[in-house]
Amino acid sequence: MDRETREFAESHFRGLQGRLPSKVSPTPDRVDFIEKPDSFSYTDFFKSYLLPNVPCVFSSAFTEHWGCRKRWVTPSGKPDFDHLLQNYGDVVVPVANCGVQEYNSNPKEHMPLKDYISYWKEFIRGDYSSPRGCLYLKDWHLCRYSSAEDLFTLPVYFSSDWLNEYWDTLDVDDYRFIYMGPAGTCWSVNICGRKKWLFFPPGQEEALRDSHGGLPYDVTAPEFLESHLHPVLEVTQEAGEMVFVPSGWHHQVHNLEDTISINHNWINGCNLANTWRFLQQELCAVQQEVSEWRDTMPDWHHHCQVIMKSCSGINFEEFYHFLKVIAERRLPLVKKIGPGEVRCSEDSGLGPQHAIFDISRIAEVLASVVVNPDFQRVDTSKFLPQPEDLLQQLQEALATTDPL
Repeated sequence: MDRETREFAESHFRGLQGRLPSKVSPTPDRVDFIEKPDSFSYTDFFKSYLLPNVPCVFSSAFTEHWGCRKRWVTPSGKPDFDHLLQNYGDVVVPVANCGVQEYNSNPKEHMPLKDYISYWKEFIRGDYSSPRGCLYLKDWHLCRYSSAEDLFTLPVYFSSDWLNEYWDTLDVDDYRFIYMGPAGTCWSVNICGRKKWLFFPPGQEEALRDSHGGLPYDVTAPEFLESHLHPVLEVTQEAGEMVFVPSGWHHQVHNLEDTISINHNWINGCNLANTWRFLQQELCAVQQEVSEWRDTMPDWHHHCQVIMKSCSGINFEEFYHFLKVIAERRLPLVKKIGPGEVRCSEDSGLGPQHAIFDISRIAEVLASVVVNPDFQRVDTSKFLPQPEDLLQQLQEALATTDPL
């Protein structure tokens, strides 16, 4: 990120005046296709797609040198089962049954990859049918056990990835997933195969909700196709292509062929406010669900945070620690910089201008966090630094940077 791009981004957020980025940008009538890596920079992606929060598709030219595209796929473009069995056959993987619905999701089981591939071959021989139903390998954290560099090269466009930066720092988890499955199953890159994506811009999903506020299991069911929604955006993703899925866009994915894909969930400065709003909504939903025990359950607010962590994987306490880890990784870089020292051109990587942008986004969201009544009920006595002190550090660091 260069200085002009940071100025563009700061102007964008000032213009939002507290509104969510995902609710403001005009809804596109199509999904752009980015063809040539040499003529598409990080700044181009940041300004045209990441900041305005709209989807796009990158051509297979962006991933043609990836190791997994060369080793996991046969010359005919099919999954190379022999290679996968030889290298990962005994690894235990999570598998979802797409033919069974439980609480608007699919039940999961765990099995060795060799057993799943045996099922997959049987499914293909049975003309894509099996008494066991349609099983889909989903959320396999292969990067925990194998170097990501052996599989793929992280595109520079997605280098500002706070979620995986946070978990890599803690050395606990990651949000990099491998998905495999036969035709008919449910940033995503197709290593092989084809997928159909249906995108609903932020806000349109409200028309899909049932009387309990739940979203449908399948948006292609007749009752939804006949509803008076704006036209959904449809994309067919070919082998090697990479789809950018923006924050807050409800989407549904369908495998058109036998498919292997790599998927990343991520958070950064552009969608941090969306994330904070989502967490507030999740807590509100939990509080409503257990509201009848509010006056009788000791430490009811704490229990709501525990339930939220169980359901969403994160609560307000961990969100603060997430902000703290990213902030503490940016502050040393910014503190070394004086006014007028960051005018160089930076198109890739997390250089000084990007660090300043990140800190400004954390400071704005943290200012909202510390005054939130539910966060104020969280026991922060052992937090180091205290949230108010971290906010002050961020504000002081920003005050020393080159003003826009």
